[in-house]
This record gives sequence, C-alpha cells and structure tokens, in this order.
Amino acid sequence: MKYAYIIGSNAFVVPSKVVSYAEGAGDVEFLRINAVYHDQSPPAAPTFLDCDINIKDTDGTAMTILANKAVTAASYTINTERDSVHVLRSDGSTLIHVHQLSDDAALALEHYIVAELEVNMPVAVIRIFGNFMLGGLHVLAENEKLYINKIGHANSALAGDNQLRFTTNGVVL
Repeated sequence: MKYAYIIGSNAFVVPSKVVSYAEGAGDVEFLRINAVYHDQSPPAAPTFLDCDINIKDTDGTAMTILANKAVTAASYTINTERDSVHVLRSDGSTLIHVHQLSDDAALALEHYIVAELEVNMPVAVIRIFGNFMLGGLHVLAENEKLYINKIGHANSALAGDNQLRFTTNGVVL
C-alpha cells in the first residue's frame, strides 16, 4: 500500500505509513498512520484517521500523541474528527494538523500532484500543516509553503520506494 503526503505544494508518494526525520546517524519517527478513514456505504464499523505524532513546539516543548490520545500534550488542545487530527497551541494557532483528504479533494489538487496520484494510486492522501520542530529541524508547512530551517521547497510531486524522511537537505524518499 502506498500513502501520499501533501506538505505545502509538494506531494510525496511512498509505501510507508511512517514519516521520520534524520537525527544523528539514525532516524526518529514523527508521524505514524495507524488507520485511515474509509467512507462506507452501507455503514459498517466506523473508521477514522488514527495516528501517532511525536514533535516539539518551536519553544522546544515535547508533544506526543499515541492513537489520537495525548501522552505529553498538556498545554495543547487536540481536536479529532473522522479524517483529521488537529493540535492547537493555547493561543489557538496550529501546532500540527494531519488531515486525510477525500478522493474529491485529492483530485482537485494541482495537476502535477493529481497526475502522480493517478499513477501511484495511494490508499490515502494525507495533508500535513503546522509549525513545529523535528529534532533540530524547524518545519513550517502551510497551504503553498514548506520550509525546513527557512529553506523553501515547492511544487514537486515525487514517488519513491522508501520511507519519507525530513533532513537538513530537505525531504528525502
């Protein structure tokens, strides 16, 4: 199974439900998709986006979620819906938002992204927004922007055979 991650104006299609970042000589997992939402007709057992998140705020405060439940996130609000996990700071701003796009929403993305989705047919398209830290990496992901340590990455659609990794050189597949 493949997963597509939309971050800023970039799409990354990989066969892994784990996204990590480089830390020293190894990798640290920061997002794991445990389950995805499926629109079912007729309704069967309810499904929902379920994920683990392990990041830090820009001030260095750790925030860990396991199966959509806070482990270390006392100062944050976690809003979950069937297709979304949204973590808010105390001022109401987004720390991280992991959102599974509907098929219609995914097919309404930019043409270069849709082309990659049509070729690779991922099981889910996951959009990631936020302003957070991954070890020593500062990640700012908005609608059209992806910055890693203030270096911009835009308008790419890539598919790979490995796990998605954030590094000082950008995103690597």
